[in-house]
Amino acid sequence: MSYKDMLVVLDAAADTAGRIHVAAALAKRFGAHLAGLYPIPNPDLPRRAGYADLAVLEPIYREWCERAFAQAENMRHIFEQAALQKGISAEWRALAEGEAADPMAHARCADLVILGQTNPDSEEAALMRPRPERVALASGRPVLVVPYAGQFEEVGRSVLIAWNASREAARAVADALPLIETAATVSVLAIDPPPARDGDEGAHAADIGAHLAHHGVKAQIERTVSAGVPIGDVLLSRAADLGIDLLVMGAYGHSRAREMLLGGATRAILGSMTIPVLMSH
Repeated sequence: MSYKDMLVVLDAAADTAGRIHVAAALAKRFGAHLAGLYPIPNPDLPRRAGYADLAVLEPIYREWCERAFAQAENMRHIFEQAALQKGISAEWRALAEGEAADPMAHARCADLVILGQTNPDSEEAALMRPRPERVALASGRPVLVVPYAGQFEEVGRSVLIAWNASREAARAVADALPLIETAATVSVLAIDPPPARDGDEGAHAADIGAHLAHHGVKAQIERTVSAGVPIGDVLLSRAADLGIDLLVMGAYGHSRAREMLLGGATRAILGSMTIPVLMSH
């Protein structure tokens, strides 16, 4: 298994260029085709809100439209330059916001979808880009979320797997295998491991270690207890200790409604991530 068809979803935010370079580097690494999807904000949307005096608003709409297309053209240039520099097969998809530009539909025809973390301090970015958790839940594809802060020259050379023996975690490991198999180091972290056969709480972690070994991956298995510390904080702290550049985890092991109400590892990681995270649901 390998990634042969990748999709990177783009917008006009300041961190988008970094996301392009992460995607281009991964496409080169796996010999994959890379599509850059840029949903252009639709300047006609406010017109349909029922305003009567469109003549007053027309200059505003025209300026908005011109700015949106100029931003898309600027990002196209950065995307094509990155593709040329890496020598990869690439295509540019700039589409007016709507059904044809829905990232979900494009994601379903890709092996890996690369998205940006939502920046809470950027209202425009929050409105323009799809939320990673929505794509992970609805697309049926793994999503690689790149933080809005920081530079990431290498992704997937040192991997940490968050393992809780859930369906979502198993799916994430399977989806991340191309990266795991080519990583220099792989660690598996089981936090508050559940009771298992013969009372051995570490059996589930040992099982995934054995599975990875069959793929030629020698993973370091670790077990720890959270002791009241949020799971997301435990993961990010251990990732920092180990110099990890990619976290692999299942998304929304509990219902999304429960996580929205009570909090959870998915929400915590998406809110405070410091390294790229590959998520699957």
